[in-house]
Amino acid sequence: MRLLDEDEAANPALSVVNLIDVFLVLLAALLISIAQNPINPFLGNDVMVIKNPGQQDMEIVIKKGEKIETYKSTGEIGAGEGVKAGVAYRMPDGSIIYVPDDTPEGAAPAPAAN
Repeated sequence: MRLLDEDEAANPALSVVNLIDVFLVLLAALLISIAQNPINPFLGNDVMVIKNPGQQDMEIVIKKGEKIETYKSTGEIGAGEGVKAGVAYRMPDGSIIYVPDDTPEGAAPAPAAN
């Protein structure tokens, strides 16, 4: 029995086989993690991921087919370009009604009367 133990210790091919097994397990784990990633480049699904929602460093990643776009928050509330297009009201039954502004496009809305 002692001779069998010495042969395994002296044979370097056995340790190489063990290393190959370890690398195969690591490779399988990496492939599984890539497959479960929502922004998997091999899937044709459209996905939107929001990182750190509501925080100063919020980031939105949108994947449409093979195109990936990233939007980063400036941290300012209400920042951006555009004009007021109307007002939305929530009714008691939960529905929302949108009332468009009467001002022409590009014109500033009239100030509210006090």
